[in-house]
Amino acid sequence: MQALWQQFDQLGTEMIVTKSGRRMFPTFQVRIFGMDPSADYVLLMDFIPVDDKRYRYAFHSSSWLVAGRADVAAPSRMHFHPDSPAPGAQWVKQTVSFDTLKLTNNLLDDNGHMILNSMHRYQPRFHVVYVDPTPNSHLNAFKNFCTFSFPETRFMAVTAYQNHRITQLKIASNPFAKETRARAGFDPQTPRHLIGQVARAHDQSGHCDRTLTLPHIQLLYLFQGSSTKFVQGFFFPADTREGQMLF
Repeated sequence: MQALWQQFDQLGTEMIVTKSGRRMFPTFQVRIFGMDPSADYVLLMDFIPVDDKRYRYAFHSSSWLVAGRADVAAPSRMHFHPDSPAPGAQWVKQTVSFDTLKLTNNLLDDNGHMILNSMHRYQPRFHVVYVDPTPNSHLNAFKNFCTFSFPETRFMAVTAYQNHRITQLKIASNPFAKETRARAGFDPQTPRHLIGQVARAHDQSGHCDRTLTLPHIQLLYLFQGSSTKFVQGFFFPADTREGQMLF
């Protein structure tokens, strides 16, 4: 059976952004293997524009059309998984879910939500950061992380669903959609300054060092539907940014 994320991708995934923040559906979830059990890792996500364009939806053709150049980029933020930092043994024993992450179009947001521009396309990115305990670890900051991106998780940020088929699939696959819209959930703070230097280094390099544990991490990408779990497997070599199908 086709993975839920891929079903949305075929239609052109849309994610709602609101002033108060809206959770993503499908939720971004991963299974991680191959970590050093005793080493600490930080898991985080961010979102980057797919291109430099702004879009509009053409209802007569049920397609997205370029409407002009992109708006000024929203402030860049990273969403830390609330369990970070944690030892590898903890990360690998269960599914890691970013279900507290929220998307907003409020440029003045002070709740730590991810700020996106409506009618722009985005690519979620998943980062694994090794917390290096050695002195002067900041000198190796650009080596101590790996970034993974899944092309099928790209989406259009919208304030209301444009494609009715997306609306139907969201309702069909998320039985708690109405409750989710009305429920206010916990949003983790991002006070961990230890990632600051790594984040800055990430802007300059996407390098993963083959000598570290990180490049050999194996991820099992989990798609959760209303009653069925759709699983796809990916392995990430040290020098790649996109997953390769295992099966």
